[in-house]
Amino acid sequence: MRAFYEAVWADLPPEIRPWAWERRRALLLAEARPGERVLDLGCGAGHFTAALLGHGCDVIAVDIAERALERARRTAPGADLRLIGPGGELPVDHRGIDLVWCSEVVEHIPDVGAALTEVRRVLRPGGRLLLTTPAHGLVRRVLIAALRFDAHFDPLGEHVRFFTRRSLRASLEAAGMDDATVTTTGGPPLLRETLVARAVRD
Repeated sequence: MRAFYEAVWADLPPEIRPWAWERRRALLLAEARPGERVLDLGCGAGHFTAALLGHGCDVIAVDIAERALERARRTAPGADLRLIGPGGELPVDHRGIDLVWCSEVVEHIPDVGAALTEVRRVLRPGGRLLLTTPAHGLVRRVLIAALRFDAHFDPLGEHVRFFTRRSLRASLEAAGMDDATVTTTGGPPLLRETLVARAVRD
């Protein structure tokens, strides 16, 4: 998986802003509190890392691809950037994080259960997870099935997991997270683009 994402980052244009940047940045900064220790999980080129640093947070940013971290070093100079371990382990101490930000990442992870268990491990008691991922509500699922099934579920594509509100909440609860809530945002009411999940470590 690491080799795949090293190749992806090698092929991306040098300057690329995150999808739905303004909306996602506002969501994150409304949740993060200055002085908190925040883990930017799947930091990519470091745009959210830089935003968190500018907000006064103590940030650790991690990614599976060294090429992504190379870009993040330019976007967020001086940030604490770390490579995710070969087995998906997060290079962060137990119970050391106040907030985990995981945005448009979980759909790329083959073992979602292991990843969310790692998130729980690094969160302090009472620590929070804020996660976003593409939404697959009923109307969107019907349209995809009728019009774009092969393209959307491309076996060679980057997305390997697809979530509904119910399945995402169940995944968080299975990982031992508490108070899991999932809402939607972006796009018209019946075709929301994004799931927004919040959960707390007990």
